[in-house]
Amino acid sequence: MLKPHYTEALKRTNVLEILAPFDPHVAGTPPLGLDLPTSDIDVLCHAPDPHAFTQTVWEAYAEYDEFCVRQWIGRENPVIASFAAAGWTFELFGQALPVSEQHGWRHFQVEHRLLTIGGNSFRAAVMQRRNDGMKTEPAFAATLDLKGSNPYQALLEIADWSDDALTALLHERGF
Repeated sequence: MLKPHYTEALKRTNVLEILAPFDPHVAGTPPLGLDLPTSDIDVLCHAPDPHAFTQTVWEAYAEYDEFCVRQWIGRENPVIASFAAAGWTFELFGQALPVSEQHGWRHFQVEHRLLTIGGNSFRAAVMQRRNDGMKTEPAFAATLDLKGSNPYQALLEIADWSDDALTALLHERGF
């Protein structure tokens, strides 16, 4: 059975409406068009009160399959909840930082810009690495031949570059 488009899954679960008090933003591979059958739907939220975020998520999704809530230690102690619904796994990420400042959103934004500027050949190269088993940020970093041992940090380092600078990088890499 084919799973529905991610936007349909969002509608069926009312995630954006339920999490509206936390400024939800959908990120990750489905909106980038780089999803695989195992991809999830990531929703990033501004949750200055982790208890209120956890309570909202618990009340709305605790009865769903594979429901889990955990809290990281460090970096603003984000709360991460996951559950399965409408053919997808959802991951809800609540952090005290505004979404625009969160690493996940900054990764998503630069990836979107790179895909827009780089066109079909760049998209195909990133997707090939995804199909070979790489996670998203490592696939971008490897395709761009970004230096360093941490692909997540490497993408953050170019996140604030101008479109002209990103275009130059893509051209240097043959895209």
